[in-house]
Amino acid sequence: MFASIRTRLILSYLLVIILAMGLSGLLLLSFLESYFLEATEESLLSQAQITAQSLIPGATLHSPPPENDARQSQLASVYNTIQQQQSRNLSLQTENVLVPELSPGNLDLTYLSDASLQFSAQLETRIRILDTQGTVLVDSRQEQQGLSLRDDPLVAQALTGQYASHTEPDSAMALALPAVIDNQLIGVVYVSQPLSDVTSVLRDLRLRWLLSTLIALALSGLVGLLLSSAIARPVRRLTAAAGAVAQGRLDQQVPVSSKDELGQLSRAFNEMTSRLQTAHQMQVDFVANVSHELRTPLTSIKGMVETLRDGAVDDLSVRDRFLGTLETETDRLIRLVNDLLVLSRADSEALNLRRQSTNLKHLAQACLDRLTPQATAHDIDLRLTVAPATPPVWADPDRIEQVLVNLLDNAIKFSGPGSTVTVKIGPGQAGTVLLQVCDEGIGIPAEALPRLGQRFYRVDKARARNAGGSGLGLAIAQALIAAHGGDLWPDSHEGHGTVVSFTLPPA
Repeated sequence: MFASIRTRLILSYLLVIILAMGLSGLLLLSFLESYFLEATEESLLSQAQITAQSLIPGATLHSPPPENDARQSQLASVYNTIQQQQSRNLSLQTENVLVPELSPGNLDLTYLSDASLQFSAQLETRIRILDTQGTVLVDSRQEQQGLSLRDDPLVAQALTGQYASHTEPDSAMALALPAVIDNQLIGVVYVSQPLSDVTSVLRDLRLRWLLSTLIALALSGLVGLLLSSAIARPVRRLTAAAGAVAQGRLDQQVPVSSKDELGQLSRAFNEMTSRLQTAHQMQVDFVANVSHELRTPLTSIKGMVETLRDGAVDDLSVRDRFLGTLETETDRLIRLVNDLLVLSRADSEALNLRRQSTNLKHLAQACLDRLTPQATAHDIDLRLTVAPATPPVWADPDRIEQVLVNLLDNAIKFSGPGSTVTVKIGPGQAGTVLLQVCDEGIGIPAEALPRLGQRFYRVDKARARNAGGSGLGLAIAQALIAAHGGDLWPDSHEGHGTVVSFTLPPA
């Protein structure tokens, strides 16, 4: 189950939501609990202060050290409100007590032993006033008057003059504050309050947080399901198509439904399969063409050898003619194999070019001189024009000569008597050097131009191989120029001649 990318995406999405909601809920609830507890403590301190001011004139209560300014600012809005409400509600009514004027010589709180406290409003806070022995003098609930609380840890700490507090989680909070006059302990104000309200609020918040977490998980699960489906669907299509390609069906295409990374992957896959299909077809055509090109001379050689073996070798004229034909066919095979070797090296980028600074004018003139006898035999004039200040090129002169000879040979073959073949050399675009072979021959049909340069492609299928060649010449020329970092392209209009141009980098 976990092997599915869809399942892993959904689970990962839900895990992120759980972690985010869990951490945020934990931090928020922890902060609120601390917030409410500190606010409750401030409220109890305020009530203790009011009680001390009412029953023990002149006494001060030892409070806890003040919080830092930032913390006080955070709690101000809460405990100020609680303090105001408690101050309005807390009104002490005393019976059977006359509050004397206390002084350093008279610090006795026994006058409170017969007093009873009543609040004008029903509050959950319990207030007890103890003397210096820990005996309860006043209890707002009137339950523990005269009872000693000296063993209570909070009371014991307060009797030493230190502020004491204790919070029982989900139960109650209690504070014990020493009451002093002129730095002399005269008693303890002991206040406590149940935390039922705080607990109820926190419980409600926890339930709401849990409910919101469940709703968020449900919505996130639905969104994750839709998102994972949107991701997994094209992945499944790509997987199925890739499996079909692995089985040899190269015509596979997947729909592209988006512009994101998956859409880009789908487009790349479609382009890959198209190129694979084209490359496979080219491979099939290439093998068929090579077989066809090799079969004809090999069949001719085999037939002439059999004829010579059957007795034709005794006829000197026949033998010499057959041997000449054998030599011609063998040369054709050698040329074909050499051409295929050049293309193979070009495809594997292993031509091992020996580049040097080359003067194209001298190289082109040497090629024209080499082909002048062939051109003269066809009554064709060869010309060379070079633009001023044409720089030398960075190239392998032997390979460029091979390209020029091939282009000039084609131009001579397909030009009529009395025409001119011109080689033009000059500056090209982007700092390159441009060389053009222009003829006034029969031209090339427009529908054949895109296929020029394909291996074994001939414009005229009916032309004899002796005249038309193997169809590898222009493919080799393009491969050699591309290996030099240049471009080669033909431009022709049927009946108006052909111009083959290529560029080379300057030296």
